[in-house]
Amino acid sequence: MMRVLVVDDDFMVARIHSAYVERIAGCAVVGVAHSGAEAVALAGRLRPDLVLLDVYLPDTSGLDVLRALRTGAPDDPFVLVITAADDPATVTAALHGGASHYLVKPFDARALREQVERVERIRARLSGLERAGQHDIDTVFGGRRGAATTRLPKGLTEPTAQLVERVLRGQDGDLSASECAELTELSRVSARRYLEHFVAVGAATVRLRYGGTGRPERRYRWAG
Repeated sequence: MMRVLVVDDDFMVARIHSAYVERIAGCAVVGVAHSGAEAVALAGRLRPDLVLLDVYLPDTSGLDVLRALRTGAPDDPFVLVITAADDPATVTAALHGGASHYLVKPFDARALREQVERVERIRARLSGLERAGQHDIDTVFGGRRGAATTRLPKGLTEPTAQLVERVLRGQDGDLSASECAELTELSRVSARRYLEHFVAVGAATVRLRYGGTGRPERRYRWAG
């Protein structure tokens, strides 16, 4: 279970973000803070794995809170900055301060889920290693993108490619474009475009399943 602390000065926004988190499998909100001082105090007491951090707080900047939370210790929480601030200086400061990612308000539940699940994958990958190989390090730091999201054809986007990849990786067996579309809430045509891209770059395999009348069904499986 990944323990999450939500920090936002707006009580209603904090409630919405908490609801988003609670809908993510394997996550639980362990605390909510509405000021910088409260955020630092709760983080010290609750030891969350992830902090959703607003920048505009009543007593201090969220960037100051970020620096207080990211001390360099191995058990520091991951911090996802969530704010209306879209100026390059703030984005740069968050990056240098050790933020895992930066979401500009407003955003939907899917955008938050993608970033929270990314942190979950990083935690799981690091906790299961005795030594980190270069491939593990590249994955954690994002220095190399996987084959599935490299050189995407026109009309395909990286967030959606990552969504389809997660669904495909999570299957015990193979699945069709229609099944993928249902799981990702995409159209069948869009799901198939991403699946066929994965096959083209060698990230996925496809087999034909015959039966009944009409064309054989194309079934996709993640190559790894």
